[in-house]
Amino acid sequence: MNIIDLGLIDFDAAYVVQERLAAEVFAGSGEETLLLMEHPPVYTIGSGGDEGNILDTAIEVRRINRGGDVTYHGPGQLVGYPVIDLARRGCDLHRYLRFVEELLMLVVADFRLAAFRVPGRTGVWTARGKLASIGVGVRHWVTMHGFALNVTTDLAPFTRINPCGMAGCPVTSLEAEVGGNVKMIEVKARVGARFEGLLDEFMPLRDSEKDRGF
Repeated sequence: MNIIDLGLIDFDAAYVVQERLAAEVFAGSGEETLLLMEHPPVYTIGSGGDEGNILDTAIEVRRINRGGDVTYHGPGQLVGYPVIDLARRGCDLHRYLRFVEELLMLVVADFRLAAFRVPGRTGVWTARGKLASIGVGVRHWVTMHGFALNVTTDLAPFTRINPCGMAGCPVTSLEAEVGGNVKMIEVKARVGARFEGLLDEFMPLRDSEKDRGF
């Protein structure tokens, strides 16, 4: 498992990296990889999302090949794009989503914050609002896109969208929840330390590959 920190990187440039890695994993010439990064301000919206949920177009918008509706990315938010071969891990997208939620809940627990799932709503929540958004794309059973965890994020841009298509949805950050200075480098380290072991626990590698299909 490779873990690569791309730092602050434009969304389009990160997408090019994802495309290359996904093609390599599908071809069997590349390793599964977790990309960690921050983006300059951008709204992204899933392939089936409603552009009416973007209330202010002052920030650039990208429609992308993932599930879910609109969300915001910006500095202070940890974005993770796992490129994972689900064909070798059981071809179970729903279990993969639960793995990503579990990963983020365990990471924020390291900062003494209790987070939870909301039935029927993919993502991670606290009593004060949504802490992390998850939107996944799968091509030939190889994953793209992933999660966005608000660490020290400016939350104001979320007020100019209906986050994940939910009008009036409250959004929070790790920093706001724990009431102190949270360092991005520490959050990245926690994610990186937990990722592979938890993935293998949820979705162990199989001896033989399944037919990927579409």
